[in-house]
Amino acid sequence: MKKSMIVFLALILLTPSVALSGIITFKIAFFIPQAQSDLWEIEFENLDFEKSDFYSSNFGFSYEYFVTKQLSFTLGFDPQYKNKSGNYIGYIGYQDLYVLELDNFFDFAFPDDYTNEDFIPGHNFRVSITPIQFSLKLYPMGRQGKIMPYIGGGVGLYIWYVRIQGDVIDFEDEWYYNEVTGVIHSSNPVPGEDISIYPDYFDNWQETTRFTVGYHAFAGLMFPVAQRFTIEAEFKYNYAHGKFKEGDDATFEGFEPFDLSSYQFSLGLNYWF
Repeated sequence: MKKSMIVFLALILLTPSVALSGIITFKIAFFIPQAQSDLWEIEFENLDFEKSDFYSSNFGFSYEYFVTKQLSFTLGFDPQYKNKSGNYIGYIGYQDLYVLELDNFFDFAFPDDYTNEDFIPGHNFRVSITPIQFSLKLYPMGRQGKIMPYIGGGVGLYIWYVRIQGDVIDFEDEWYYNEVTGVIHSSNPVPGEDISIYPDYFDNWQETTRFTVGYHAFAGLMFPVAQRFTIEAEFKYNYAHGKFKEGDDATFEGFEPFDLSSYQFSLGLNYWF
């Protein structure tokens, strides 16, 4: 009997005060990446990318279940995706230049004050982030009224990958081109005659799909527009850093964890049931 009473009281406490016990939300979200890890910085420094080039928008979805008048659990999906091509700043490319030291032909990036280039080095930078987020959501003023503010936060599983496809200039492997003799060599540059050049490789660096845990916090407002419908405006901060794969087959070896964090603004349509 005592045990049954405890269960009964628990059900009363967890029962919403109105009949509607859940919300399905469809939203459109706008993302601004935080972009503060070294791979982001290298891309912005060396190519004609701007941070705004990686602003993105996409559709999202969430399911919300009320456990009390003011508290709910939420499961949400807010995918981010951006695919952008850019060119290296200050460099042009020459194909199949013979290197006597290596007895082979290579592509090199030269300073862009040279003319009649064979190609303009550049590549495509692709970032995909799909978080599956679990949240606690609090309505401080309840779920009635013309305006319903809410706050919340939680944890998420972030599914992500990064790809660079195209020219990759190896700035850590410096060579020298002698403007008098036309010879390419690796050491003892002659002042006034030699200029620095760098190998250019056409490559496809693609990180396999990775998983990492991240966190988020949000705040927003809901506005009733019909008996079972509200609209919402929300701001969310997502925080996550994904470690690149390590080992012999690692593509982005030597880079620090990739910054997956973003600022998110969204508008949504809520259906209450």
